[in-house]
Amino acid sequence: MKKPLWLNKRVNLSAHRKIKSLLRELNLHTICEESLCPNVSECFSHGVATFMILGDICTRACKFCAVVKGKPRKVDYGEPKRVKEAVKKLNLNYIVITSPTRDDLGDGGAEIFAQTAGGIKSIDSCRRVELLIPDFLGNKGSLKKVANCGADVITHNLETPPRLYREIKKGSEYERSLEALRIIKKIKGRVYTKSGLILGLGEEEKEIIGVFKDLRRVGCDFLTIGQYLPPSVDCHPVKKYISQSEFDYLKEEAFKIGFKEVKSAPYVRSSYLAHTFLIP
Repeated sequence: MKKPLWLNKRVNLSAHRKIKSLLRELNLHTICEESLCPNVSECFSHGVATFMILGDICTRACKFCAVVKGKPRKVDYGEPKRVKEAVKKLNLNYIVITSPTRDDLGDGGAEIFAQTAGGIKSIDSCRRVELLIPDFLGNKGSLKKVANCGADVITHNLETPPRLYREIKKGSEYERSLEALRIIKKIKGRVYTKSGLILGLGEEEKEIIGVFKDLRRVGCDFLTIGQYLPPSVDCHPVKKYISQSEFDYLKEEAFKIGFKEVKSAPYVRSSYLAHTFLIP
């Protein structure tokens, strides 16, 4: 399908030289770059980045994502310290940490997530940390570790309704993802939980509303809804471009169901404007 003109977003590659230079100097990755996010220049120009720890190779084969799939490299145990250094040098006050899925690790990488969050909080406890985590294959010990690490927000994205999981999210399970969010909330009631959907993969409206209700059932606080834009020709094709009026309607429905904050627009992503959610 041809992308509508109103979905064209200019990427200013010169707007984020400072951040890119520091990332290369410290041998760090961002999901902004690895996923070919259309918001990369906007976020980088505002001094905002989502760090991607645990390498840049994913063990799963999701069809909507541009992150490289294959056999990951060994864990870099010095990475949390370098992320902390980058946060200090860039003077970031809201930091999002994510990773590729690491099913090859016994804990899925939970310990490195916890060390990274703890390091940032040790600079200044007022700095906000959000973790965008994989499902850790449902490992309760891993989920407990990240729930108790001091993060202010823990995000796990469902992405799409359960009917499309086998096709779009191979290796993932809808109910397991819901359970991960439920467990985190049960362990640490004060932590905010968040999830996100990308639309245009072939889902139906009633399925979207069903996901909203499932998320609220497990206590999810925040929701993001955005348009799926295939990052390459090898990814799943877009089935529909969602109008802004449809995004506005879904936002209203999500608020009715009980979410504390909702972002809903074509270029919304789970980490986009993450610092603007309702966090005291």
